[in-house]
Amino acid sequence: MTNDQRDPADRPRSWPYAAAAYVFAVVMVGTTLPTPLYGLYQEEIGFSSLMVTVIFAVYAAGVIAVLMVAGGVSDVLGRRPVLLAGLGCAAASALCFLFEGGLPLLFAGRVLSGFSAGLFTGTATVAVMELAPRHRRGRASFAATAANMLGLGCGPLLAGLLAQYAPWPLRLPYLVHLGLAAVATCLTLVLPETVRHAGPRPALRPRRPSVPAGTRSVFIPAALAAFAGFAMFGLFTSVAPSFMAQTLGVHNLAVSGLVVFLTFAASTVGQASLGGVPAERALPLGCFVLVAGLAAIGGSLLATSLALLVAGAVVAGVGQGLLFRAGLSAVSARAPADRRGETTSAFFVVAYLGISLPVVGVGALSLALGLRDAGLVFSACAMVLAGSIGIWLLRAVPRRPRPGA
Repeated sequence: MTNDQRDPADRPRSWPYAAAAYVFAVVMVGTTLPTPLYGLYQEEIGFSSLMVTVIFAVYAAGVIAVLMVAGGVSDVLGRRPVLLAGLGCAAASALCFLFEGGLPLLFAGRVLSGFSAGLFTGTATVAVMELAPRHRRGRASFAATAANMLGLGCGPLLAGLLAQYAPWPLRLPYLVHLGLAAVATCLTLVLPETVRHAGPRPALRPRRPSVPAGTRSVFIPAALAAFAGFAMFGLFTSVAPSFMAQTLGVHNLAVSGLVVFLTFAASTVGQASLGGVPAERALPLGCFVLVAGLAAIGGSLLATSLALLVAGAVVAGVGQGLLFRAGLSAVSARAPADRRGETTSAFFVVAYLGISLPVVGVGALSLALGLRDAGLVFSACAMVLAGSIGIWLLRAVPRRPRPGA
């Protein structure tokens, strides 16, 4: 073994575990903070809905770039240095938005935000699990996922509330986030390091994520399902506020942020409700629940109904949570132990492609069709993808023999 992990039982106190979850959530808050503010940037700078999706997509490009070249760097350098690097990128991103004077700093801020998320996605998840005391070990993976998803959801909610009801709508959210990040940095500095090397530290070499041949039969449908689920997230964290303003007449930024928050909160509920359901059954179920949510989202655009949009966001979020946790569990269980990290990174690469590519397509379509019709096309395509994967997976589930057979 290249390193020796400390046993969480050696740390009877729970504060490092809770502190790591807080740090994880704070960084993820920063990645979605601009969501309800894009309309204000459009008014200030002057750009199209397509440019909104491109600005959003460069975030995903930053995440993917880090996952591709540095997915396992914390196994060599340790968790704490990588967490500190991610916090540094998050703070730099906030400063870019704080002093923005046009598109260049918006792009720079989103790229740096992507770097922070890429550094945290795997490292913080592992850190939370390693720092969990023995009596919370069984819930540690869910705690890490909840910190991730609720952090993503709290970003739009925080920015929407501050932009709507406080001064400096394009400055105050980032000042607040810098304060939260400063607290997170102090906590990270005193977190116990869980990586110890028995001998000389291994050389740090970039390792591109790949999928072992024996894992591909599970990986392909699970990753495609994650692609569809994250595409829904991409829609809500990029152009959903514009949909609400232009199609539904909702101009309150706090309401826009709340709707996005409910989507991520519902994902957390979906992941928690997985319970003891086998992954091979939870994955197709999540796909079908996602289809139902997407149908409601499309219906809300046709009927111009905010209530239907909220219902669709919640249902789609639950479906995404089910399929995401089930897919990740299935891929991790099938992957060889010595390649689990890179296989998981490959899974996240596909997921983050889903959060970027489709929304750019929506932005491009909106120039020709308008946001409403572009949203309908997106909903239909995502429904076909998720439904097809659900049917494929359902047919692959082994049938239980009948009693007496």
